[in-house]
Amino acid sequence: MRATLYGPIIILPKSGVPFPFPKPYKDVPVVFGEWFNTDPEAIIAQALQTGGGPNVSEAYTINGLPGPLYNCSTKDTFKLKVQPGKLYLLRLINAALNDELFFSIANHTLTVVDVDAAYVKPFDTDVVLVTPGQTTNVLLLAKPDDGSPAATHLMLARPYATGRVGTYDNTTVAAILEYAPAGHIKSRPLLWPTLPVFNDTAFAANYSAKLRSLASPDYPARVPARVDRPFFFTVGLGTTPCPTYQGCNGPTNDTMFSASMNNVSFNMPTTALLKAHYDGNTAGVYTSDFPATPTEPFNYTGTPPNNTNVANGTKVVVLPYNTSVEVVLQDTSIQGAESHPLHLHGFDFFVVGQGGGNYDPSSHPAGFNLLDPVQRNTVGVPAGGWVAIRFFADNPGKVIHTPLGKTAQTDELEMGLLD
Repeated sequence: MRATLYGPIIILPKSGVPFPFPKPYKDVPVVFGEWFNTDPEAIIAQALQTGGGPNVSEAYTINGLPGPLYNCSTKDTFKLKVQPGKLYLLRLINAALNDELFFSIANHTLTVVDVDAAYVKPFDTDVVLVTPGQTTNVLLLAKPDDGSPAATHLMLARPYATGRVGTYDNTTVAAILEYAPAGHIKSRPLLWPTLPVFNDTAFAANYSAKLRSLASPDYPARVPARVDRPFFFTVGLGTTPCPTYQGCNGPTNDTMFSASMNNVSFNMPTTALLKAHYDGNTAGVYTSDFPATPTEPFNYTGTPPNNTNVANGTKVVVLPYNTSVEVVLQDTSIQGAESHPLHLHGFDFFVVGQGGGNYDPSSHPAGFNLLDPVQRNTVGVPAGGWVAIRFFADNPGKVIHTPLGKTAQTDELEMGLLD
């Protein structure tokens, strides 16, 4: 991704099955990315040495182009040419490395109809927020040809960033929405959209609250009403000693940053986890004792604890098939509160609740939405807050046929901390 190698995969409805919204005249992929002047291998090497995030990019891109707001890039601008009065489906994909992005089009309202390949109750908005790894489909109705003077409308994206200054690229990428016939851009008035400030957590929370599943007979929301296995995972950035004293350039010369859940930072095994499970030989590969709750509880969003060290290990959770699971993801302030995009491999999940501060198991579940929560595969854990997801562990992974004809199945549950 650092080398900008990515592209969209578009899955259409089955033949003869319409969209649950008006059919668009045309659909257009809009892929957000980043541009790095530095050798991507050098960026990776430096990030691995410190354990922190990679160096910030020099520019964001829309469909591979940075647009006219950066130096010497005016000609490298994506232009979306539309017909007056036509309806367009914009498929927004955030392929940027780390940053959540605000997106808006000057003088146009967007209607959100789909996120992460799941339909939602449509709602209008001037600004869309897309986390890394997420997709959002929006309807754009081009304005009618009413004889008014033609204008050039900027399409802008810039980061929603809750981390420390210097840990994200605080720049803006621009593309152009242009009505046919094109004419000469310089002779037209240039319209700019208004984007939220970079750390507008209130907008992020309000926007997320608007996302609801259709929950219709054709597109039901199969939300687990009861929970077999509840989990409470703290998510944050701690520290760990250097493998050998080599000056890691982390918080101190002999430590490095380390992302963790429940105070456990993942060690990549040399043997695939599922292969070890199927072979019945997990010794030395992983242990199935990943903690269901934090090993060291503290005030997660308050004053950081004195001890910021995290443990390292290859620990997993093994779930019986079709287990109903609830995971509450709690952001921590160990190294500063910030939003963390989380992705679940092999599953969609329902976002049943979210809020600020510390999660309270005695009061917050009463406000969970079990009727029409949004269905996703990637969610941003709010900075200084929490999010609750539910799903059925019903993806059996591989099926192994033994010599005796018996079948062994397992579920793979792999949560990835994208940042």
